[in-house]
Amino acid sequence: MAAPVKLMPQRAPFRILVSAVLSTRTQDPVTAAAAARLFEVARAPRDLARLSPARIQKLIFPVGFYRTKAKLLPLLAGMLVERWHGEVPRTMPDLLELPGVGRKVANIVLSQGFGLPAIAVDTHVQRLSNRLDLVRTSRPIDTERRLTEILPRRTWKDWNRLLVALGQTICRPRQPLCSACPLAALCPKRGVSGSR
Repeated sequence: MAAPVKLMPQRAPFRILVSAVLSTRTQDPVTAAAAARLFEVARAPRDLARLSPARIQKLIFPVGFYRTKAKLLPLLAGMLVERWHGEVPRTMPDLLELPGVGRKVANIVLSQGFGLPAIAVDTHVQRLSNRLDLVRTSRPIDTERRLTEILPRRTWKDWNRLLVALGQTICRPRQPLCSACPLAALCPKRGVSGSR
């Protein structure tokens, strides 16, 4: 008997989508603060579609590329309202039609917003997957494809979260803390020239 499907809160996919767009080229604490300010004013796609880019800029500053994101977000929200009746689509092709949404953001929405199997490849996933010698790729799309071939499908949605946590704290780009790494015994340390 299959496990029951856990339903996500109604607004969770929308919040995850907007937060993921904000997170591009931005550190997590900055993203969280900006998203909180924005969601105080825009709780649903209709609210966000009505905001001016100038207002959004003030709410999301200092996220990376805040001016560009402030222009894209009301367009994204408008598309959600017009094409999907205010709901976030749950397929990769539909998500990729939204302004500011690439494969990484779409995979985050699919995995975290809907609980679907998807692997979001960011800089941490790219670096650690290569460092662990699971892949030998330089492009995120190639990393995503290769990981979907070798990882069990049930683990896909957790891969990004786990590797981001490890990449931010221990397996950093320069001088990773290999002595504190829970994967040290398994890791070939590919590309690591010095560690602590």
